[in-house]
Amino acid sequence: MRYQHRFSVDAPLAAVAAFHSQSASMGAITPPPILVRVHAAPATLQEGDRMDFTMWLGPLPVRWVAQIEQVTSVSFVDRQISGPFAAWEHLHTFQPVDDHTTLVIDQVTATFHHQWFWKAVGMSMWAGLPILFAYRAYKTRALLRRTVTPMPVAP
Repeated sequence: MRYQHRFSVDAPLAAVAAFHSQSASMGAITPPPILVRVHAAPATLQEGDRMDFTMWLGPLPVRWVAQIEQVTSVSFVDRQISGPFAAWEHLHTFQPVDDHTTLVIDQVTATFHHQWFWKAVGMSMWAGLPILFAYRAYKTRALLRRTVTPMPVAP
């Protein structure tokens, strides 16, 4: 299965890429009522790093380990090593629109587990992707708006 979402952010490419490279960003852009607890991850994610976390979907803890791969200045992949899907690959791409605007493109490819319980969990998570990514777009814009200050205009 494939899912794609795109949105623009009023921030330069470097700021958007730096924001997404921070492991703390994941929890910051995850919508309530989902809670994320990071067990192990470096503050700044780089090639080969792993992020071990639990997503609480209501009372259900879903443990997940993702590996960061194919890191460039404009993209990276997080690939599920273990978790609720048989396979999950999320390509994050950042494209400059102009000096102050960046297009964020999320492409997810996944396969459901064959085991009925995890297949049901994966199906419900997959069904929620439009809401998840809409919230992530909203929150990313809000957080970057706070950190990216406009340059003062000379009189």
